[in-house]
Amino acid sequence: MLPKKNRLSRKDIGLLFKKGASLSSPNLSLRFIKNTSLTSSGISFIVPKNVVKLATRRNSLRRLAYNIVEKQKRTPPAYFMGAFIFRKYPDNSHVLENEIKSLLDKIN
Repeated sequence: MLPKKNRLSRKDIGLLFKKGASLSSPNLSLRFIKNTSLTSSGISFIVPKNVVKLATRRNSLRRLAYNIVEKQKRTPPAYFMGAFIFRKYPDNSHVLENEIKSLLDKIN
């Protein structure tokens, strides 16, 4: 799990949805702001109820995604805030890992 300082607060997520750009893949969408004047940076994962009904499964999917980002040793740069929103339940962790990598590569 990423440290709390590398995750976004609710206030930051609200800012992302107001002013952020977006990218998408089959299972994920990414809302992000890339700006040098940001005071905070971080990454968050959002799993809506319409994707997975049970809270325990939503939390496990979120933990899996945070572990994938941590395994890649990709801490967010000082100028980046992003939120991954799950659109569908991924088939397996390898698919999810490839989609996270490809979305982060598109930004850089």
